[in-house]
Amino acid sequence: MGITVRYREKRDRWVVTETHHGQRHQQTFAGTREGERQAYEYAAKREAALNEAEFHGEVMGRQPRRTFIEGLERWIDEYDVASQVKAIRPVAAYMGDRVMLGQESLDKAREMARDLRKKGRAQSTINNHLQVVKRVLNLAYREWGWLEQPLGDKLRKKSPKNERHVYLTTEDLGELLQAIPDRNMVEKKVIALAALTGLRQGELLSLDASNVHGGRILLRPDQTKSGKARVVPVPEDARPWLVDLPFATTYSRLRHAWETARAAVGRKELRFHDLRHSYASMLAQAGESMTTVRDLLGHSSLIVTSRYSHMFDAGLDDIGARLPSLNAAICDQTATKH
Repeated sequence: MGITVRYREKRDRWVVTETHHGQRHQQTFAGTREGERQAYEYAAKREAALNEAEFHGEVMGRQPRRTFIEGLERWIDEYDVASQVKAIRPVAAYMGDRVMLGQESLDKAREMARDLRKKGRAQSTINNHLQVVKRVLNLAYREWGWLEQPLGDKLRKKSPKNERHVYLTTEDLGELLQAIPDRNMVEKKVIALAALTGLRQGELLSLDASNVHGGRILLRPDQTKSGKARVVPVPEDARPWLVDLPFATTYSRLRHAWETARAAVGRKELRFHDLRHSYASMLAQAGESMTTVRDLLGHSSLIVTSRYSHMFDAGLDDIGARLPSLNAAICDQTATKH
């Protein structure tokens, strides 16, 4: 039994070789410092596993191979994926039940992105599909121990170019809400909360009483698209709407109320997601920083939030006006020299 780690210069790869009971197995990693770290980490884990197996008289083999669909089903079982249902279904159909979890899933995801691009799908839609694959691969590595490498980190999402952004004013929102009849009061409250919190449709419909704490909504990692917890404040006059959770409605009823309202005000081009953009706009107008907007919207980085950067430009001149004037000191110094 033996495990060795070495760097192959010609291939620019770190290679971990495992010899056990006359059988030889190799695992390769990128020829970077991170790849080196992963190689030695993998070697240590395998050596510990082999020693334990030998102690118990067991024969250790390779990690059993699983399909991508197996990973997808486990994710759905263990997490609330309501906010990503629209992307999960087409991804599952494209991957099929024969694509193995690992490099094969990564290659298939890249192929899917190319096909969607050829069909003229928006980059944001493509990113939503890729996020499903990234999430499964990341969980398989970080939580389930199904993969020996963080393959999800290798799946890159391009930044959307010329992404469509529609911002509704307070007057627009008021008109839209007034167009919703009182018999759809629950749907009216959900739509209003979307504009006042920036929560996605799936996040709103997944809320229950445990999410509300002291006038704030606390989203658990299993309720968000990014898989990270998020805290969002709720305006005081909207807090009573959170008394009876979960909301007594469905996706179809909410969609019907939304489409009926936008038709009534002559704005059929509006999308539910525009309420999230409007929330970002209202935060910028209220003087909030870009980092605050990032955290409240649950973006993974400021790069994602930068799509709203133009909304923060209006406050730049005000910042300059608030800085102290040093002109007098410069003039006095010049006058002294002469």
